[in-house]
Amino acid sequence: MSSPFTRKTLAFLRALIALLGRLADEFRSFAPEFVADPKVSLFRIYRDTRFSSDKAPLKTAIGARFPVRGMSRGEGAGLYVEIAPQWVWMGGGLYMPSTSDLQAIREQIASTHPRLHRIATARPFRNAFGELHGERLTRVPLGYLKDHPAAHYLQFKQYLAGREHDAEFATSDEFYPDLVRTFKAAVPLVRFLNAPLRQRSAWTP
Repeated sequence: MSSPFTRKTLAFLRALIALLGRLADEFRSFAPEFVADPKVSLFRIYRDTRFSSDKAPLKTAIGARFPVRGMSRGEGAGLYVEIAPQWVWMGGGLYMPSTSDLQAIREQIASTHPRLHRIATARPFRNAFGELHGERLTRVPLGYLKDHPAAHYLQFKQYLAGREHDAEFATSDEFYPDLVRTFKAAVPLVRFLNAPLRQRSAWTP
């Protein structure tokens, strides 16, 4: 039986590792706290099918997450890129915060307003993402005034800054420069989201 792998498979894997290595060097200049390492950043190719009706064992996309150094694996906000047969997604933020993480972030939003608003309306952020994205509550969460000046941001349950391209973009000369610009635009948001989480971790007995 012939091997399921081809030269294209090996070329793709080498290119993926090369991308992470190049980003590791790039991060040193504008975001040294982020980790770009194959052992840490690459998502596993197999799917968790326990709670899904789709029992296909393998993913059809390759994703890499770039977390902040010093935080536990999967903890906090980070940068992310995904390459799939139909799209390329790049950006950052916090996709599934725990209840305690969300509360800590909301407390920071309320106490530092309008800091998050300035981040989300800065020109690099608007040029890259348009606006802050993510699922939102229909009302201001309990514990905050309905007319709180940061009400719009307190309603978020996710904090995402991302952009999508056609899959072919991954092979274009613009891919890497655009990826770096996108990450640079997302870093202020990721740092803001992680600040209360890192502070809380530092004080955990």
